[in-house]
Amino acid sequence: MNDSIRFLMCAPDHYDVDYVINPWMEGNIHKSSRDRSVEQWYQLHDIIKENAVVDLVTPQKGWPDMVFTANAGLILGNTVVLSRFYHKERQGEEPYFKEWFLNQGFIVHELPKDLPFEGAGDALLDREGRYLWAGYGFRSELDSHPLLAKWLDIEVLSLRLTDERFYHLDTCFCPLTGGYLLYYPPAFDSYSNRLIEMRVPPEKRITVAEADAVNFACNAVNINQTIIMNKVSESLKSLLTEVGFNVIETLLSEFLKAGGAAKCLTLRVTEPIIPDRYAVVQVESRTIRMEGHLLDSGLINQALDLIVEGGGSFKVLNFNLGEQRQSTSLAEVKVSAPSHEVMEEIMSQLIDIGALVPTEDVEDAKLESVEQDGVAPDDFYVSTIYPTEVRVKGQWIRVQNQRMDGAIAITETDGKIQAKCKVLRDVKIGEKVVVDVIGIRSIRKTESREKRNKEEFSFMSAGVSSERRVELIVEQVAWELRQVRDRGGKIVVTAGPVVIHTGGSEHLAHLIRQGYVQALLGGNAIAVHDIEQSLMGTSLGVDMKQGVAVHGGHRHHLKTINTIRRCGSIAKAVETGILKKGVMYECVKNNVPFCLAGSIRDDGPLPDTQMDLIKAQEEYTELLKGADMVLMLSTMLHSIGVGNMTPAGVKMVCVDINPAVVTKLSDRGSVESVGVVTDVGLFLSLLVAQLEQLTSPYSVAKA
Repeated sequence: MNDSIRFLMCAPDHYDVDYVINPWMEGNIHKSSRDRSVEQWYQLHDIIKENAVVDLVTPQKGWPDMVFTANAGLILGNTVVLSRFYHKERQGEEPYFKEWFLNQGFIVHELPKDLPFEGAGDALLDREGRYLWAGYGFRSELDSHPLLAKWLDIEVLSLRLTDERFYHLDTCFCPLTGGYLLYYPPAFDSYSNRLIEMRVPPEKRITVAEADAVNFACNAVNINQTIIMNKVSESLKSLLTEVGFNVIETLLSEFLKAGGAAKCLTLRVTEPIIPDRYAVVQVESRTIRMEGHLLDSGLINQALDLIVEGGGSFKVLNFNLGEQRQSTSLAEVKVSAPSHEVMEEIMSQLIDIGALVPTEDVEDAKLESVEQDGVAPDDFYVSTIYPTEVRVKGQWIRVQNQRMDGAIAITETDGKIQAKCKVLRDVKIGEKVVVDVIGIRSIRKTESREKRNKEEFSFMSAGVSSERRVELIVEQVAWELRQVRDRGGKIVVTAGPVVIHTGGSEHLAHLIRQGYVQALLGGNAIAVHDIEQSLMGTSLGVDMKQGVAVHGGHRHHLKTINTIRRCGSIAKAVETGILKKGVMYECVKNNVPFCLAGSIRDDGPLPDTQMDLIKAQEEYTELLKGADMVLMLSTMLHSIGVGNMTPAGVKMVCVDINPAVVTKLSDRGSVESVGVVTDVGLFLSLLVAQLEQLTSPYSVAKA
């Protein structure tokens, strides 16, 4: 027995499963055998007593989980941080454990009552004494970690738990003597697993399979080279034996019914102080402010979900709910993250949905100089589709050329500051680029439910529509197209060759002829197949009227390309009378600009096809300027490219038979976007038919 190592235990006099506060308790209320639980507890007690000293705290009637002393608090040297239990079912244990610690001469620190922390169940010292692993996600809050670092004067490493079966850190994570670690990686998020891998070398990491994890193999008591655990597979036992550990198994099935095993039933009260330890914590906290129709729009729920799903935690500091339906609400939320990296990611998403930093906390944006043309500084802020402002020299500057996935470049000429979204290749030496997320805000207005419902065209509340009646969607799209056209707005169409294959060419040509298209974007293929159909009645050699392949039809598309190349351009083919109908014909005749972006698979290509990708992107961007609405018709790559170039506020309709394409576009987050899963030829035919039923006045201005 090692007299220098002591553990605190509590006899199971009142133990039972009386309630459900974790998944293991479900279905086990009052199903634990008192005789077996007493027998199993004393077996564990006696094994530990052979290897260390065991102290006892008096069990209290009405608090059946006092038996799990690991949750009493966290001890280092003569200092203890008392637990603040998350569930009311355990909060009554706190004064009894506090009394025991004080009687033993410990200095007791108490967390605020609204800050949950469940002791050594969620905080485990590295057995080398270098740092403290601290869990959060289910029972303990991330905001407790800075206080642990301060009071215990130790570096704290925060790990986020993501599997509700492993609700405490000690259920899936066990630091061992010699720097070894026994753990179950799927219980943690990706950031936490990276952190573990950075701190523990591969040869010291012992991962357990799910079968061992659910038997609480990680919920073990480690005393020097001895490991005491409930149950372990032969393969894991052999692995632990190979690295020098003596494994002792002791059945604790009755306590598994409440979600605990060997480690949960013990609290090590003699944790030595390492002389060169020091307080370090990576946790960052910031306060955000949100204002508007937060409940109607669902923004407050979205914000809180983004924080938690991003690996952070939150505390609502203030929430003033609007007293009437037309009133706005105001919320102030404290956001915490385990590192600056995670905080940046969370804050960038919160900024996207309109979260602001309180006025008193506002700082200028962080800027770093561009040192190489076409290369932004590390950690540059990645722009979004939403209108954005950056704070430079105390003033908010509106970002120009707003687009997705760019950098924000700052220039100053004669005292005038400008901020522009730029793709990476366009940033230049001499410019400064915004890094981090400080001093950035997104301008998004949240409308009340009443105001949104007054809008005749609500764009189907965005999202992807596959089950709604296509006719209803077409009716709404037609209404909006007519409104945009009649007020002199701009409609841009990006289309793929499937439009031609499905018989949509005549319908798209009709839209162009009637003034519903102000720019056309696509690839070499849509133009080739459209012109092939116009000249030869086929598309990829298939007769468009009979739906059968024609003899020699496989040569048609190449003959088409050759014909246009002989003319010199599509426009010249129209001028000379060779091309007399079709989508490209209508573009030329109605002065509708188009850009055909080439690719490596293109045959020919047509002389109009822009084979320089960068120039094609620039032409797309230029044609998209001022767009009010974009129709994306069965072209995955071009639709996604256009979506990234288009700022919020532009209404989008993405039509494709492939749900993955429309889902990708809807994931941009723009409330003005909708995806329609259907045949594009059918969609266009219904759209033209619906437009012809509308009666708003219109006259086509002839060139």
